[in-house]
Amino acid sequence: MHTWEESQAAFDAAARWFAATVPGERDRWGLRALGVWTVRDLVGHTSRALLTVESYLQEPQQAVDVTSAADYLELALASVGDPQAVARRGREAGVTLGDDLVSSVRTLVDRVTALIADSGPEAVAVTPVGAMHLQHYLPTRTFELTVHTCDLATALDLPLSPPDLAAAHSLGLIAELALTSGQAPTLLLASTGRGPLPTGFSLL
Repeated sequence: MHTWEESQAAFDAAARWFAATVPGERDRWGLRALGVWTVRDLVGHTSRALLTVESYLQEPQQAVDVTSAADYLELALASVGDPQAVARRGREAGVTLGDDLVSSVRTLVDRVTALIADSGPEAVAVTPVGAMHLQHYLPTRTFELTVHTCDLATALDLPLSPPDLAAAHSLGLIAELALTSGQAPTLLLASTGRGPLPTGFSLL
């Protein structure tokens, strides 16, 4: 279990790595990135890991009914709707960032990290799958930022160099998902060289 200060630091590191990876060169925005997304689309989608913190903290408060980051991810994955709608939201978010992706993302990072610092761990984020304390929601945003910035770096042929703290917290959440999904033995054996992961293996 991480302290609130550690969770904040991991989120901050992930967010600033994302901001540093966003390309300023317009000719790179249209490169193929992930699935149907271009680089610009992926930047837009990844920015939603920040925007949702902001918007969910502004919702009318409700009683907390989601009590862990792993529970949130499982509920969110079970409720995913039309993949085309997800893709569309990513594209729309990329367009909303405007003509200066780098500046827009940096401004967003500064604004959201300040909001988190002011809100504190007991603040309630009202997500589409239930209300939860910010201390439990924030690790899911660190995870999203870290994984999708890896996707972005791959698309841009940049080194995969996530901040250690962001990577450690993201891997911790993967471990929780492996436990709750019953996939811990498979992951343990594969990560210790005792066999390959099954084709198409994913915890998400």
